[in-house]
Amino acid sequence: MQEEVENRTLTLVVSGTKFTGRLLKAAITKYLAHRKEKKLQKQRSRDAPVKPQGKQTVKQLIGQNQGVSNIEITDPSIKEFEKIARKYGVDYAVKKDRSSSPPKYLIFFKGRDADALTSAFTEYTNKKVKKVEKSERPSVLAKLSQFKELVKNAVVDRTKRKELER
Repeated sequence: MQEEVENRTLTLVVSGTKFTGRLLKAAITKYLAHRKEKKLQKQRSRDAPVKPQGKQTVKQLIGQNQGVSNIEITDPSIKEFEKIARKYGVDYAVKKDRSSSPPKYLIFFKGRDADALTSAFTEYTNKKVKKVEKSERPSVLAKLSQFKELVKNAVVDRTKRKELER
């Protein structure tokens, strides 16, 4: 608690041989001018145009004047691609083209991000291929039930044979 009070106190050092009311007034006005300047600096830094990163609108992407390219995706699960694009730090915009029956997605990206986008896109396609391969594999429970049926249907000859071998 004591530290908090100490941090909030104002330290104003005025050196003078004769301390008068005018000197105090001048010191306070200088302090207030300093505070006002600090506040204006903070506001200027806040008002500076911020470059958007990651997912943005097509208008924002074009407004950065760095050349725009696009890729077409027909897969409806666009969220997976967005996750991978964020991982690679690609600035992109997604536009849905509803003119075709399965909607297509156009992904616009900056020209300088082409290398990063190609690596992100290859990771996305690899993920999709793995998912398809995984769905094609039969489940373990299905295999187990199939083998149970085989064991039930199998005729087991349980008669004991006692033969003497010589």
